[in-house]
Formats: sequence, C-alpha cells, structure tokens
Amino acid sequence: MKLAPLLAQYLYNNKKLDLPGIGSFLLDPSVDIDTEPGKQQKPAVAEGISFESNPATRESAELISYISARSGKMKALAAADLDSFLELAQQFLNIGKPFILEGIGSIMKTRTGQYEFTPGTLLTEKLKDLPVKEKSNAPAAANEESFNNYNPMIAPRPAPAKWRKPVLAFLIVAGAGLAIWGGYTISKRFADKNTTVAASAADTNLPQTVIVPDTTVTPADSVPVPAQTTQALVQAQPPAAPDLPAGKYKYVLETANRKRAFERYNKLKTYEWNVNMETKDSVVFKLYLVLPTLVKDTARVRDSLSVVNGRKVYIETK
Repeated sequence: MKLAPLLAQYLYNNKKLDLPGIGSFLLDPSVDIDTEPGKQQKPAVAEGISFESNPATRESAELISYISARSGKMKALAAADLDSFLELAQQFLNIGKPFILEGIGSIMKTRTGQYEFTPGTLLTEKLKDLPVKEKSNAPAAANEESFNNYNPMIAPRPAPAKWRKPVLAFLIVAGAGLAIWGGYTISKRFADKNTTVAASAADTNLPQTVIVPDTTVTPADSVPVPAQTTQALVQAQPPAAPDLPAGKYKYVLETANRKRAFERYNKLKTYEWNVNMETKDSVVFKLYLVLPTLVKDTARVRDSLSVVNGRKVYIETK
C-alpha cells in the first residue's frame, strides 16, 4: 500500500499531520470530509488545508502507529517506510522541484529556503481500515515488542569518530617498535652470555673481563722504535719462568717482535691476567700463562683460551 494516501487519511481524521524536517499540515475543523453513502460530497480542491513550515518538527508516535495499523506492518517497518518517504521528499525539494502529497497538495522549496504549499485534490474515496494482523505465535509477538522503539531507525546516525584511525596507526607503530626493541635486547643478552661462558671456561683463576680479540697485527719492525724506548723496554723485560712443577702447564698465547710483544703484554696486564714474557735473542718474544691443570682438562683450557685471546694457543712441552 502506498504511504501518501495513508498520510492524507491521517490528516482527514486527526486534523493535523506532522512530517519531520518539513513542517505541519493543518485541516480546518469546519471542513467536513466524509465519503460515506448519503453524505454530501467533499470539495474537489483541498482549500481547507494549510501548511506551517518548521524543519525542526519531530516524528509523531501516533503517526507511526496509524501507518502500522493500516498497512499491517510492524512499527519498525512502518517507521522505515516513513523515513524513506521523507528522504525522497527532501531530494525533490533540494533540487527545486515540487513534491506532491496525494490528497493534500504539493510543496516546493524557494531560493530563500522557505517552503511554499499549494493545495491539491482531495481523495475521492475513503480508505478502508485494515485490521491489524494477529500474531500467530508468541515469538512473533515478542519480536513486535522489540521494535517498539523506532526512533533510532528514523533519526540521523551519528558520524563515526575521527580519532579512531590515528589511534590505531599509533598503536601499530608502537607495537612494531616494541617488538624490534625486545628482539634486540634478547639477542644482546644471549651474545653476552656466550662470551662470558667461554671466558670462564678457561680457568677459575682467570679474570672475568671479556677481552676483545686482537685483529690489528702490526708486521715485524713496521714501526721504528727509538733507541731510548727500546732500551727501557728491554730493561723492563721480566725474567724467564723457571722449570714448571708437576701439575702445571705453559700455555703460549703469542710470539711477536719486541714492540708488539710489549704492547700486548701491557694490555693483558691491564686486564689483570697473570701473563709472562720471555725471549732468547731480544728479537722474538713469547707471551704465556702458567696454569695448574689436570691432564684431561688441558685441551679444554687451551681451546677456551684461544677463543678469549683471539689467537690460537698451544701448550709448550720441554
């Protein structure tokens, strides 16, 4: 069933029709509109209908109930039909075309934004009242009750919040940064743990300081050493170690020229290594450690020292 005749019939019966966003249509109470047999015929032109423009007009619950009862639809569907009807009317009015309400008249929006109403032709016959459909079962009745609140369906929907997208982007960037930082921290801790374990495996008497492998090897006699400095280094040379007692082994860390040997010797001393140095000809110097070690552990200690020293360590036997 069309909605326009229902609106006209509602106006004839209640003398007033409120359309949200448009205004109110009023019917002069002195005008008798009746098409019952034997009654006087109503006028062809709806001269007794007037219009009051009021865009702030709200929807009427009585109008929704009337459309629902006459069309046999639930109130929610009746409210949706009225909302679609009013949207179509606004589209016509916004483009400057008149919108015709059957049985009432036509309205048009002027350039100043006001509405002009022109009375139309009344309906020639009265609409038959349709009985309200009976609900066949309890769930359907419950469904009808759940749609009694039809205002949200015809009211304008709120605009989505604009802050959601920036907040979501910030959370994504923060999560990625946190993941990168966590991975770096875990990898760094794992690397430090491996280095510490390798250093401590050499001997319990070795210092816990981690020594960076020496990758800068200076070729023999590549840098000339002044005579005075060379004499001072030779005088500071420690004596050769005596014969080793039983249970101790001589781990040779490095053999190098004079300048390289003294630089490495002083550096290892700063790490509190109990390093020794010896030479037979004052040209080639030998750096070594004397450590008490069980026979079965010599290979393990030698390999651990090689990792920490950065050079291959070997055991000297006499």
